Amino acid sequence: MKVAILAGGFGTRLSEETSIRPKPMVEIGGKPILWHIMKMYAHHGFREFIILGGYKVESIKKYFINYRGDCTDYTIDLETGDIEWLQPTHEDWRVTVLDTGPDAMTGGRLKRAMRYLCDAPFCLTYGDGVSNVDVTALVRQHQESDSWCTLTAVVQPGRYGSLRVSRDGRHVNGFREKGATDGGLINGGFFVCNPEVFELIEGDQTVWENDPMERMVKMGKLGYYHHQGFWQSMDSLRDKMLLEELWNTEPAWKVW
Repeated sequence: MKVAILAGGFGTRLSEETSIRPKPMVEIGGKPILWHIMKMYAHHGFREFIILGGYKVESIKKYFINYRGDCTDYTIDLETGDIEWLQPTHEDWRVTVLDTGPDAMTGGRLKRAMRYLCDAPFCLTYGDGVSNVDVTALVRQHQESDSWCTLTAVVQPGRYGSLRVSRDGRHVNGFREKGATDGGLINGGFFVCNPEVFELIEGDQTVWENDPMERMVKMGKLGYYHHQGFWQSMDSLRDKMLLEELWNTEPAWKVW
């Protein structure tokens, strides 16, 4: 199963870092948060990634083009250009980096990757959040349901809109704006999607979290997986500093 990662936004709330790089390339413990996300998926056996870039996508492209050279020693024949790699990289990943445009919304970026994802169910997540969610269990629940998409629901930290969920613990019935920190569940990303979701995305300006998800709610096709463990997005410099501190002490998302 392929993993699509949304990595094209401007990251304006983290401008201290994103003025020179896209948010997924902001480093935690000396590695881009994008790398942390990919390591988590690889731990569960998912090794084919589609990176949906946009803002400063060239930074992401250069990172993966140079990945092996930055990680290992090598011998290069300067006359022929032949390279002998002296150590393995330890990452058996297949990575596709797409430029989905500077101004496309999340749904638009996903739609632009349809040719790479339309043949089978796929995972989808954001390039700015880490978790120890059991992706294997998430995928299994999705496969056992009739949902077109299953999102990961996490406990509301206080500044996000929350979900209204069904009594059977399987489906999302609606969304509501943030209010008191009542411990409600929010959309934590880490989706599993069927190719049918592409039918709900009209074009570049479609926001994945708005019309497509609202339509799936009405159709009874949006499921959720309740994750009760660690989850943290990186929306601000304060969040980055928190993740750095956790990385140096107790990185709960480091499941590999």
